[in-house]
Amino acid sequence: MKEFLKKYEIWIFLILAPIMNGIFIYGISIDVIPGRLYMHGRFFILLFLLMGMIWFTRGKEGLKDLFTPMKKWKVPLKWFFLVLTFAITIACLTLLLKGYFYEMDYVSLFSINISYLVDARFMFNLILWAFVGEVVWISYAVRKLCQIMNPIYASQVVGIVWGLWWLPLVEFNVGVIPDLPLWPLMINMMAAAGMCTIIYAHTKSGLLVWLLQIMLNTSLLVFPIAPSIGGVLTYATFSILYFIFMLCFMYFANPKQKFGNEINSVLYDSGK
Repeated sequence: MKEFLKKYEIWIFLILAPIMNGIFIYGISIDVIPGRLYMHGRFFILLFLLMGMIWFTRGKEGLKDLFTPMKKWKVPLKWFFLVLTFAITIACLTLLLKGYFYEMDYVSLFSINISYLVDARFMFNLILWAFVGEVVWISYAVRKLCQIMNPIYASQVVGIVWGLWWLPLVEFNVGVIPDLPLWPLMINMMAAAGMCTIIYAHTKSGLLVWLLQIMLNTSLLVFPIAPSIGGVLTYATFSILYFIFMLCFMYFANPKQKFGNEINSVLYDSGK
């Protein structure tokens, strides 16, 4: 059993993650599971599932490796600048396009909602959830898949599963950005996974990936991008632009070269 789980660990996790989340959300919706567990439980179930599998297959060293990328912060400042400005730039470009095509007043269009930023509880939750996402989807899933496939394919597999994990939450429509449309959400998750992969490949820093995700989630709320504020088309445009720019970075900052040594090391160790 242990050897089977170890051999197919990543695929078992990617299958179980959205299924378990779906079961959890269904249990909440029919009052089998207490509603008070919903807000943080959906994220911690994901994290504890992963930690349990790794503990079983690789023990303490596996868990240590899972969180190791979060310790690295000494990277060139250009990467900090990129992760701090990337989502904001895409948000501004989205609003500029909206203003141009709909001939809207740019001053009113760029209305910034800072209420989220001064809500300490909300920001704590957003930062905590982004941390879980970084550890699970990038520090584990992307790194693991990049050992057996091209990073761009690995990132998109993770992005799709990440989107599937979000589907029950979006359908439940509690504790998420209200009324998220499903197909732009999937594109957004694929774009986010791709961009996170690029940042990790070049910096090996989970901290920067964490920061990138915080900025993405914050930008969707601070700028009038979310569907309930800016409309579905605005959110869809943002998601598509994020995806397009991610593909540009994939081309010009190819993460395959940065993952190359890691991949070769794994193949050598496994005798392939």
